[in-house]
Amino acid sequence: MKQTEYTPNIVAFTCNWCSYGSADLAGISRIQYPPSVKVVRLMCSGRVDPLMVIESFKNGADGVMVTGCHLGDCHYSTGNYRTKARFEALQKAMKLMGLHPDRLRLLWASASEGQQWAEAIIDMTERLREIGPNPINNGGGGK
Repeated sequence: MKQTEYTPNIVAFTCNWCSYGSADLAGISRIQYPPSVKVVRLMCSGRVDPLMVIESFKNGADGVMVTGCHLGDCHYSTGNYRTKARFEALQKAMKLMGLHPDRLRLLWASASEGQQWAEAIIDMTERLREIGPNPINNGGGGK
């Protein structure tokens, strides 16, 4: 039996106003990116609670990408600044949990940046292949 290539599972939390639009544009434009990405649409990246990220890892995600409006462009004024602060704290917590910091990424993308969004997902997928499956995976992980 031929061994299949490991395909990391990625959860992408997206802001309704900007980065969800970039993910949507990537799809509409038929820009190729790995189909193992699960997009979670939230009203603002500032609504991404650190526990949501930790639960994603516990439930099988190999990587988590948090995406939002460019700094200064948040529809809720300061949501993405809150995201940035939480992201920095999460990276420290991940180290304590034994998770490689490259398993968590932050991307600022406007609705017109579908190519950038797809490239970030492709880059993260390649990096996760190098790192390997999530060591705390309780829910299935990549295939």
